[in-house]
Amino acid sequence: MKTSTFPLLSAVVVVLAATAAFGQSDACSDSADGVLLSCQAGAKSDYLLSLAKCTNESDAAGRNVCSEQAQTDRKDALSLCDAQFSARQKICQSLGGQRWDPEISPANFSTTIDNPYYPLKPGTTFVYQAHTVDGLVKNFVAVTHKTKVIAGVICVEVHDTVYLNGKLTEDTLDWFAQDRLGNVWYFGEDSQELSNGRVSNLGGSWTAGVDGAEAGIVMKAHPKVGDAYRQELLLNEAEDFAQVVSLEERVKVPFGSFDDCLKTKETSGVEPDAIEFKFYAAGVGLLYINDVSGQEKSSLVQVITE
Repeated sequence: MKTSTFPLLSAVVVVLAATAAFGQSDACSDSADGVLLSCQAGAKSDYLLSLAKCTNESDAAGRNVCSEQAQTDRKDALSLCDAQFSARQKICQSLGGQRWDPEISPANFSTTIDNPYYPLKPGTTFVYQAHTVDGLVKNFVAVTHKTKVIAGVICVEVHDTVYLNGKLTEDTLDWFAQDRLGNVWYFGEDSQELSNGRVSNLGGSWTAGVDGAEAGIVMKAHPKVGDAYRQELLLNEAEDFAQVVSLEERVKVPFGSFDDCLKTKETSGVEPDAIEFKFYAAGVGLLYINDVSGQEKSSLVQVITE
């Protein structure tokens, strides 16, 4: 069979042209450009594979339905690529275009995490609750006595479990350490989503120093309004980002009422629509989470100590 090479050459020209533009803006934007090209190429690859499957349909009407669905899926995939790119560009603007490649010196970190806004004392369990359209969500964040060495740094292990109407839906291990200045760093997570008691998704898992993943900051030592920082970075997998919005919030949750609370806005390059506002009280930690959809408002209801 004779096949034209022009479509392939055209695609190569587009990639080369985009690659040539790298370096003309900044490192962060260049990275976003690269992920966009990868995403678009993936959407095209999936589309072509779907069309190939459609040709195997013996029924003409079935082939048409299959082809239309493939086109719809391709359009949706490309729209997600664009939305992710836009989110990444906004993050890059907040970071001033700088690449995120922190120098990690193990001697600079400790397992004593006593940042006022993010204290993680082993033996402490934070209990959160949210009323959602699907039912009651309970979240247990247990600071364990276990540690894990990541990128040479000894990290505290936190066991995070989520239950929907009494059934376990998420089971995650997170690892943190605090630097000498008091910043709390996030070094990775092992995340599992469950359905009917079985693991259905491992997405979001990452470990600093593995496959290009970088540690991030979950809480600054002395947060100021306008502070912007990555909380994690594994391109196309874990790209949470935070900004400090206020230091004067008043928050009331079942656990109590607090003044002068810290408010942050969290976004993600992977999930453009996932925008959350989080509220923290000095001496306690995370009090309240409110996502922009308004469908989930998670509040601290109890702090259990050994």
